[in-house]
Amino acid sequence: MKLVSVAIKNFRCYREEVHVAIDNLTTFVGKNDIGKSSILEALEIFFNNETVKIEQGDANIYNDDKEISITCEFDDLPQTLSLDAGAGTTLADEYLLTTSGTLKIRKVYDCKPKSPGTEVYIIARHPTAKGVDSLLEMKEKDLQKLVSDGKLDVPQKGNPGMRKALWAACGDLELRDDVTIPVGKKEDGKRIWEQLANHLPMFALFQSDRNSRDSDGEVQNPMKAAVATAIAEVQSEISVIQEKVKERAEEIARLTYEALKSIDPTLAKELTPQFANPTPSKWTGLFSVNMDTDDGIPLNKRGSGVRRLVLVSFFKAAAERKLAGSRRGIIYAIEEPETAQHPNNQQILQASFKSLASEEGYQVILTTHSPGFASELPVDSIRFVTRDVDDIPRIEAGADVFGPVAKTLGLVPDSRVKVLVCVEGPTDVAAMKCLSRVLHIHDSTLPDLSGDERVAFIPLGGSSLKHWVSEQYLKGLGKPEVHIYDNDVPAYEESVRRVNERGDGSWAQLMIKHEMESYLHGDTSKCCG
Repeated sequence: MKLVSVAIKNFRCYREEVHVAIDNLTTFVGKNDIGKSSILEALEIFFNNETVKIEQGDANIYNDDKEISITCEFDDLPQTLSLDAGAGTTLADEYLLTTSGTLKIRKVYDCKPKSPGTEVYIIARHPTAKGVDSLLEMKEKDLQKLVSDGKLDVPQKGNPGMRKALWAACGDLELRDDVTIPVGKKEDGKRIWEQLANHLPMFALFQSDRNSRDSDGEVQNPMKAAVATAIAEVQSEISVIQEKVKERAEEIARLTYEALKSIDPTLAKELTPQFANPTPSKWTGLFSVNMDTDDGIPLNKRGSGVRRLVLVSFFKAAAERKLAGSRRGIIYAIEEPETAQHPNNQQILQASFKSLASEEGYQVILTTHSPGFASELPVDSIRFVTRDVDDIPRIEAGADVFGPVAKTLGLVPDSRVKVLVCVEGPTDVAAMKCLSRVLHIHDSTLPDLSGDERVAFIPLGGSSLKHWVSEQYLKGLGKPEVHIYDNDVPAYEESVRRVNERGDGSWAQLMIKHEMESYLHGDTSKCCG
């Protein structure tokens, strides 16, 4: 299963429900204490409730309602579910999908008591017709009675088959969107949730705060994730073990039942064995991995930068590691990965995140308040977290987001950079680097822009280019700007004119050809690698 969105309501600063699309790589950018970490911690509560646990104080303080809801939407869903022996079904057959074919699972936390309780729901396009609107909550004998009363020709064994027959006989099911179906506590709803829990992606949260415990923190967390990954990859073997344990346990329960029946038949009628498989998090808790560095010094005793280099190595190894067979997806959530890292290591992190997110079954979610770090990540991965005039959190996405990011957070000057080269998009950057590399090979007096730290490339984005020019988001850097635009958009002429009229050493030019790549000879690919 793959996470495609999360919706949070009444959790900390998010009083009103906020909905966020989640990609393979998603980066939340914003000021400190704006609500970025709250999103990651809400996901940790939803998936694990371990590294961060739901607390009474998590409910929004300005709301009398103390119920928090966290809704996660998934695709890449399991094809079938097995409820009882021989009783297979699908999410579609149980009317548990949205109109777009996704699965929405909502967890509601009641934060009125000191220890918050949890209810689990599926939000779907579901029957609401009277008599067939709550079949998933019915016991087998109740379904059998409905089948008998309706004189339906269907075997009265196997709940999914009886539900399917009852829905088929209803006629107008009065299907409605966004119906809230309780699961997790009663009958087949509970069994379906137990099945789905084994298909949910693993979620590993790496927090930027430095913990003091030897058994936790920045070092132990990656190792916990490694254990979770290993368990996910041997899930089929674990399932075999669980099934054998279940068979033996049910056999003992049956013998106990028979013995009890011989002693007190009345009491035996009320005794029904229910077997629950352990959740993946409980399996993960059975194992731990520790690491020592040179001379046996525990890694958590090393400096912050070295400790977080383990994180770099962990993600680099994960990105390069080949996946073997089918397994559950894994979501890595990392707060401020650039913390305490040299710029070179930041570049390694960025490359590792992008590589990891491109692998099947992996998703990466980041937070940062550094627009420089975010600028090296794909534009469509950025989610800008801000507040409106009423201090209500807003999350923006899209190609135009870097303008508001730069305006709100500012940009930190880099003394190595002497000039900013502004182009439309990442492909223009690659083309310019290739061109300069080829020219440098033939004439070493010309600079090689592919590795010259005096030059910083800024992809402005076609649709938002005019805002970068008119608002001068880069002005605070105090560096001259060179703007080079494709010759296929007439409106760029006005942007060129405005840049050249600044009088601050900046310069702009429209190319003769329509695109930067038009200047590349085919042989340049040999030089650019």
